[in-house]
Amino acid sequence: MEVNNLALLREPMPMPNPAFPIKIHPRWTSPVEVGSLLFPHHWHEHIEFLYFVSGKATIECGSVPYTFNAGDLCVVNSNELHYGIANDVDLSYYAMIVDLSLLHSHSEDAVERKFISPITENRILFHNKIASDGEIAGCMMAIHDELEREEIGYELAIKSHLYRLLSLLVRGHVATVRNREEYDYRIKELERLAPVFLEIDKRYKEKLTVQRLADLVGLSRFHFSRLFKQLTDKSLVEYINLVRINKSESMLRSMRMTISEVAHETGFNDIYYFSRTFKKLKKMSPSEWRNAARK
Repeated sequence: MEVNNLALLREPMPMPNPAFPIKIHPRWTSPVEVGSLLFPHHWHEHIEFLYFVSGKATIECGSVPYTFNAGDLCVVNSNELHYGIANDVDLSYYAMIVDLSLLHSHSEDAVERKFISPITENRILFHNKIASDGEIAGCMMAIHDELEREEIGYELAIKSHLYRLLSLLVRGHVATVRNREEYDYRIKELERLAPVFLEIDKRYKEKLTVQRLADLVGLSRFHFSRLFKQLTDKSLVEYINLVRINKSESMLRSMRMTISEVAHETGFNDIYYFSRTFKKLKKMSPSEWRNAARK
């Protein structure tokens, strides 16, 4: 498929609760004809899981078709082109879409840097077909049940099941770790910059210069800036702004502070710059995020 056409196949993925970006579509149970299209070619940034309860289907991921039966799980990696065809009139399945930003902390910790970010960035890819793995299926259905009931603490339960699901995938179903030497080098350098990440997380409200942080790990400004960009895919300013915006989320949720006060408390001297940065990173304004978080 031509590269220019790929952009047209990108599927927006709105979430019922943008502040908690995970959803499971209602179980598909409608009668289908054998050979009918379940969904056309498309891709999205989020990782997707299809769990088949009954029947049979063919799901093509990338350019490889897989046949799925009852009890099988299809893992669609982030940004992976896929489409589906029904192979049985008695087809039933669940579809779960997860934005792994759900597992992000205010600043990247070791777990995020070693696993969550590489999964999100397609440096760790999982096998598309996982046949009859009861533990993994159990994690997905436990998440489904928590979303259905929404009992107190369901967010904590969902995160715990999601961590368990990812740990099982990492241990037993990794298809590719792209450029292993580069990956090992990245982990080594991330650990080298650990004091910088801790400093940013602790003093994000302050003015943190390249020189100050470079001195912290004994690097020149040039080497530090290049390494930081290489490891985080962000400039120092972009990364600090992300930390500040992530910190602002809990303050917005509390409702005790005005948006202007939240901006100031997270290191932004200009409320308009805060609002623009928030919208750029979260795809909605601070007031829209606050209203969504209240639902």
